[in-house]
Amino acid sequence: MELISLNFAFVLIAILLAYYAVGRFAPSRQWIVLLLGSIVFYGLAGGWPLLVWVIVIALVTWGAGIWLNKLETAGKAARKEAKGREAKKAVKARFVRKKRFVLIGALAVCVGILGYFKYWNVLLSYAGLTESPTSLGILLPLGISFYTFQSLGYLIDSYNAKYEPQTNFARYLLFISWFPQMIQGPINRYDAMSSQLFKARHADSEGIRRALVRLGFGLMKKIAIANVLSGVVQAVFVTAAGPNIPGSLAIYGVLAYSIQMYADFSGGIDIVEGVSELFGIQMAQNFRQPYFSVSLADFWRRWHMSLGAWVRDYVFYPLAVTAPSRRFGKWAGKHLGRHAGRTLPACVANIIVFLLVGLWHGAEMHYVVWGLYNGVVVALSDLCSPLFDWMVNKLHVKRESTWFRVFSIVRTFVIVCIGRFFDCFALVGDSFLALRNVVMGHAYIPLTQALELYGASHPEKLGFNYPTIAACLILVVVDVMYERGRDVRTDVLNWRLPVRVALYLIVILITLASVSYDTSNGGGGFLYANF
Repeated sequence: MELISLNFAFVLIAILLAYYAVGRFAPSRQWIVLLLGSIVFYGLAGGWPLLVWVIVIALVTWGAGIWLNKLETAGKAARKEAKGREAKKAVKARFVRKKRFVLIGALAVCVGILGYFKYWNVLLSYAGLTESPTSLGILLPLGISFYTFQSLGYLIDSYNAKYEPQTNFARYLLFISWFPQMIQGPINRYDAMSSQLFKARHADSEGIRRALVRLGFGLMKKIAIANVLSGVVQAVFVTAAGPNIPGSLAIYGVLAYSIQMYADFSGGIDIVEGVSELFGIQMAQNFRQPYFSVSLADFWRRWHMSLGAWVRDYVFYPLAVTAPSRRFGKWAGKHLGRHAGRTLPACVANIIVFLLVGLWHGAEMHYVVWGLYNGVVVALSDLCSPLFDWMVNKLHVKRESTWFRVFSIVRTFVIVCIGRFFDCFALVGDSFLALRNVVMGHAYIPLTQALELYGASHPEKLGFNYPTIAACLILVVVDVMYERGRDVRTDVLNWRLPVRVALYLIVILITLASVSYDTSNGGGGFLYANF
């Protein structure tokens, strides 16, 4: 069942009606409707294997969370009864070891399941072996990374005693399985979501109108931009990929891919967030105008924000404060200067984090190189910041000026697009060859002619048609307004009815007119669907 389909619409309407109907006579039981609705969605979207793996991971992390809480309580009681400082330290160390054992065991199970589905057959192919017989016929469970990471976040927070664990498994299962988050994320936190999922609610017309506006905008981005551009991206990076790809075609493909990714991911987020808002539930923000970023680090704080926050809290900070990292920082400060001592440990942690993010996208080598590229650029940016500051002061550049901000935005976009070469091409060698052809400045070749030369199907439909251009213009205007701090949805809903109706009709017509240009055979899926 695709997220953009009549089947999903029918399921969503049924869950909504049941949710608000139950709220009229048994509001304390509304969360049960959400749980049953999520289970039905999982069953229709991925079948019983998907539901089984969700329940397995939920059971492991839920049980481990309760166990960790019991060890924390027992440890406090034992330390209270212990006599003397050394005895208390010994008791604390003993219970910390027990908690680490539970944490590592649960992490190993969940990460092992995730690793098997995402990487096992890829690793076998690298070894020249056939697929594992036990994995034949088992598809990658939909959104396995999202619900696994969300579960692991809960587990690590339980280890750190951030909040009391949920003792009701059905309630915890709802947190893990809340169906809007499955396709595109975000990776939600238990302390932010639990009170919302279990709160009694009545239908709020204002909230539903806001949700519908967001849904409509997301559908336009997905159908009119992302699905249409998927054809040219496929043609460039699959059909035309190779050592002789013209530099102009490679640039066009990367630009089209960047716009497609932007519309696909932000549109998908708008759709799932809009669906969740229909129930009055606000999920974690996951996307904030990343192409207005002034640095690569800023870009990754705006793109897939919940993943960035997750790796920051559960990977980067733990790595940066480990004993080896602190020792390395002291050594660097002593031999290379104070700035190096402060930044080098963080630089190493950043490179490791981005390497993991690359692997999160896939085990193929081009994802590894893509992750390392981003990590190294971010690390060098931090390490060389005194040099950049010196250059800015020497040239008397005003950082707060408009032109410098525009320069920073363009510079960041170019850096991101260079990284896209390693994301788009399946072979690392093709990425470097395409970059070489771009730098060597091959003559411009018209898109249709170039794609015909490489045997792409329907070349006349591959490109920016009028509905797609109109959708892109609307997207730019909306994002500029959001970047300036405007609440666009509130502005739209405050317009007079004829103006609002005219805008809604324009968006609907653009979306419908784009369907004939969609060469992706429906294009209902999302680029991040299985991450």
